[in-house]
Amino acid sequence: MILDMFKLDGKVAIVTGCRRGIGRALALGLAEAGADIVAVMRSEEPGLEREITSLGRRYLWVEADLSSIEPVERIVEEAVKAFGKVDILVNNAGIIRRDDILEFSEEDWDEVMNVNLKSVFFLSQAVARRMKEQGTGGKIINIASMLSFQGGIRVPSYTASKSGVLGLTRILGNELAKYDIQVNAIAPGYIETDNTRALREDPVRNKEILGRIPAGRWGSPDDLKGAVVFLASPASDYMTGSVVAVDGGWLAR
Repeated sequence: MILDMFKLDGKVAIVTGCRRGIGRALALGLAEAGADIVAVMRSEEPGLEREITSLGRRYLWVEADLSSIEPVERIVEEAVKAFGKVDILVNNAGIIRRDDILEFSEEDWDEVMNVNLKSVFFLSQAVARRMKEQGTGGKIINIASMLSFQGGIRVPSYTASKSGVLGLTRILGNELAKYDIQVNAIAPGYIETDNTRALREDPVRNKEILGRIPAGRWGSPDDLKGAVVFLASPASDYMTGSVVAVDGGWLAR
């Protein structure tokens, strides 16, 4: 049956930055589909643990700050020690800094690039090595953005990092396909999260954004659950190096 191809029973998924917002929804969606969750966050979130274990799934919190690659190997080691393997990686952790181009600082540039791009590559590398060793393939899912395709305003390092995520998704997909590891990305549209609060609270920008979204609303983090389950499941086995836009029609406008 086709619905069986979307089941994740027995799979182990590492999800970064899942304390709230998009990451939390992604972790819950994977758990609802059957996966055990390794939650990579800087601080503990008992509420997330309760929600996931109430579904009958196993849960592990790994404390890590992805502003450097120092914790990368430890994340994989702790996941394997607890659950024996890694089948899925969701690179969701990300930050944003806003300022005019002429005023943007090196510090803001480096902070965003380290979390949004450098750690994404090196964590993907570490997980892919483990997946190759396991010999059972795997799924890596990156979180791209509308700004993987567009320039945006006042977010130069974010735009550069998310454009980089798109490129990384393609090259990782190319090189890891021979190990039966599929690498794809989700590009969320304008979603109600902490990162977009400033835009939603700006009446001019909020009106401009809503006026361009054919769906006529901001997205919810739950709108991304279907895409992540698809990309993590056998249903997407012949898909790699691709980006799925979940954007209410933004890019089609």
